[in-house]
Amino acid sequence: MKRIVLMALLAMALPLAAFASGVDFTNSGGTLTGSSDGLSLTGSELIAVNGLNGMGLVTGGLGSLSFSTGSLISGGSLQMGGSFNGGGSFIITGNGTNGIPNTTIFNGSFTGPVTWTLITLANGTHNYTLTGSLTGTWYTGMTVDGASVQLTINTGKGYFNGSTTISSGDTNIVVPEPGTLGLLGTGLIGLAGALHRKLKG
Repeated sequence: MKRIVLMALLAMALPLAAFASGVDFTNSGGTLTGSSDGLSLTGSELIAVNGLNGMGLVTGGLGSLSFSTGSLISGGSLQMGGSFNGGGSFIITGNGTNGIPNTTIFNGSFTGPVTWTLITLANGTHNYTLTGSLTGTWYTGMTVDGASVQLTINTGKGYFNGSTTISSGDTNIVVPEPGTLGLLGTGLIGLAGALHRKLKG
């Protein structure tokens, strides 16, 4: 019976490894260019960061965000939507303003297909959204994952012609909390020790 209880405690402790906090980055503007070889964003300003190092919401001109994707997957098009291969790059850089680190905060790439979606509004005008999952290196050196959604400026009744402006974007990076991981490790070591003693006795 004790063995079952200890195994149940261990099983309940494992999901704690998933506890993490998300850091949100909002960018605005910048030029999105593309061809069948891929899409790339340059000149986009980082205007808000929420949850970095427990600071809450920080706004202002905080840095920059840029990215590139892999090539267009067959069956899609730049004008009507489709998917791009993962890879490329995704870089978030802080400029030291209002407590934001003056360094590359996240340096990574897209982990899988990047979705390029045409949205036709009721009045016949077009927007596009770009969504994709990310993985890369946090400025502390740890490997982290996340996701990004970028929305283009309304392109009118025409379609994407190889260059447009980003309206806004939101990127969420999931950063494990060191305190949580430390407690988890201590707890798991304690449970493993107790389990070992009980199984030997």
